[in-house]
Amino acid sequence: MRRSPRNVRIACNHRGLTHFGGAYFFHEFLQLLQIRDFLSHQIPYPRRNHRYSVSQMLLALIYPIVLGLDRIEAASFLRSNGTFQYLTGLPAFPDPQTLRRFLLNAPAKTWEHLHRANDRLLQKFLHLPKHRSRLIFDLDGTVVTVFGRQDGAEVGYNPKYRGKRSYNPLLCLEANSSFLWDAELRPGNASAWESSPELLKTAFGTVPPDIRELRFRADAGFGFQPVLQCLEESAVRYALVARLTSPLKNSFRGLDYQRANSRWELSETEYRAHGWSHARRIVVARRLIEADDQQSTLFAMGRYLFRAWTTNLDLTPEGVWRFYEGRAAMEPRMRELREDFALPKIPTGSFDANALYLEVIRLAYNLVTAFQRTCLPESWQCHTLQKLRFKLFLLPAELTRPQNRPTLRLKESPPIQRLVDDILGRIHALSPL
Repeated sequence: MRRSPRNVRIACNHRGLTHFGGAYFFHEFLQLLQIRDFLSHQIPYPRRNHRYSVSQMLLALIYPIVLGLDRIEAASFLRSNGTFQYLTGLPAFPDPQTLRRFLLNAPAKTWEHLHRANDRLLQKFLHLPKHRSRLIFDLDGTVVTVFGRQDGAEVGYNPKYRGKRSYNPLLCLEANSSFLWDAELRPGNASAWESSPELLKTAFGTVPPDIRELRFRADAGFGFQPVLQCLEESAVRYALVARLTSPLKNSFRGLDYQRANSRWELSETEYRAHGWSHARRIVVARRLIEADDQQSTLFAMGRYLFRAWTTNLDLTPEGVWRFYEGRAAMEPRMRELREDFALPKIPTGSFDANALYLEVIRLAYNLVTAFQRTCLPESWQCHTLQKLRFKLFLLPAELTRPQNRPTLRLKESPPIQRLVDDILGRIHALSPL
């Protein structure tokens, strides 16, 4: 048996090591996009202290999110990582208080400028890697509990921490590309559809003119006249879970149902709810109650469980049903935003600063999504950010200088070498913003 070594000496004097060697590829992606120049031109932010530019401050907020250092205080870990700073081109890394002051002291127009920059980024990558002709928007809110006296946080619906103050951000995702198309921070007591017509008008206004069709999906909390009217005025095809009022439920009895599969039957009707300007199409699905349906959240009447959707789609009832089922993919994306992109980590006590930070999260999410869609192999397209960290961003590396040329040394591995060549080849095929 081979003996273990003895008298091993430990020396903490190597200056070329980093935990985040794979982050260099993400940085190379940002560098080729000329993201610093882009952000500097898009976001004016007059400040007294010019040690860090606006683009450097935004990247100093984005990199910790991408690398899993979810709180601003945890970002201080990068201040002692000189190799990471060298690889990303940051002369130094701002301390947490500097990052927090950047958010707190930002002028009111900064959010608008950053929002516009995010929209331009979407215009750049929407048709990559191939051209698109249809967009599908999924809209929903999520509860972000706060523990303190943050401005704008109110007591509202909070299933996990009942009675706690919270925010209720509204998130609009594009289904096929996974881009976070729009986001808005709201108080915790905001109703599901509150401010959604304004957000939808903004989202629809940034859609490229070559998109021939827009579709929309949401749950029953958005099935109110202002939302439906906004969708119809924008010529959007939609399917929303119907609000099951008593008159609508009673109409289910007399419908003629057609079998869709071994369990479900489908039918349709027209219904005008209170507050609606006109009657709208309702698609209804029902199935027999089974033994394991004791805790089902579906509406039960007689021997059947029911589901229903309000829609203006030119599809069969089965087509509407299957179209809405695709909205289930939104749940893991929202979970990724919460768990991997630091959405619940509220950094300040100011509502405006926290709204700006939400826009920074949107920028980080869309940059990672664009990097994944355009620069990573096909088999990596379904990976979450946590998986990307494990497989790429957190690759340990050593920075050396043979013949005075900086060389980033990764683990000796043919698969890693092929991956590196593939990623760099895809990155260098892109064009700047």
